[in-house]
Amino acid sequence: MSDNVAHALAGAGGGIISMAVTYPLITVGTRLQVQRNNNDAAAYSGNMDALRKIFEREGVAGLFSGLESAVFGAAVTNGVYYYFFEAVKGAFEQASKRKAMTTVESMVSGAVAGAMTCVITNPIWVVNTRLTVKQKQLRAAGSSAAAAADAQPSTLQAFADIVREEGVLSLWQGIVPALILVINPIIQYTAFEQLKNRVERVRKLGSLDFFVLGAISKLCATAITYPYIMIKSRMQLKQSKNASERYSSLADGLRKVIAQEGIAGLYKGIESKLLQSVLTASFLFMSKEALFSYAVKLLIILGARRSVASA
Repeated sequence: MSDNVAHALAGAGGGIISMAVTYPLITVGTRLQVQRNNNDAAAYSGNMDALRKIFEREGVAGLFSGLESAVFGAAVTNGVYYYFFEAVKGAFEQASKRKAMTTVESMVSGAVAGAMTCVITNPIWVVNTRLTVKQKQLRAAGSSAAAAADAQPSTLQAFADIVREEGVLSLWQGIVPALILVINPIIQYTAFEQLKNRVERVRKLGSLDFFVLGAISKLCATAITYPYIMIKSRMQLKQSKNASERYSSLADGLRKVIAQEGIAGLYKGIESKLLQSVLTASFLFMSKEALFSYAVKLLIILGARRSVASA
């Protein structure tokens, strides 16, 4: 067996660790992204205000609304991504007989892996987006923090409710901006691979190097693609019957946000998103590299991979 599965397992483990560590920032960012009425009494004026209000109104549980689906989604997303990325990367290296990919090869690998990941995992993130904002909706309806927590549906319940009320295809709401956002991991992983290759020419990389390179690459990717991330989050919510709040396409969403909220509306929650994305990518790259050797050993124990000595 190739190392693709080991990379997938290590990526899944790294995704779980990075998601669990940074999830409160995801909650804050998502709440701000989907907020339309800034004048509402329950509206958040910024990242710190959102963090304070969520904690005061919903407790610690509010900051981790939807964590179950997010951890599952992170594991699947990173597992799928790394499997296909390493598979395409391996094909390029075998064909070219080179140990390092060119920039174009890195971009192609990222595009293929990103597209496959979007199609396979979009339902998970639709459910997660709904769960992330559900607690706020329950509290706005007058429920106490305890009652809101009890009324919060599980991941499977939310999944079943969406299918029953809106149909199976609704699980792929926001898939178009999600596919466009494949450019995010393309930028991220291309930057990471090229920076890694440059550093490796000088010395061997350590855990801190992977942390820093992951941060730099993700910062570039998120800053460039944030408006699309925001529109995707809104499209993944249950669509309103109000035409002014319903987006028929990515272009329609961008047009309506600019018309109703101005250019600044496209960057709601960007501070927490940048911090969360950078930390997530840093912890992901660092833990993924650390977990890779353990994933290889696990596959050898399970008999799914031969050891190097016996290969």
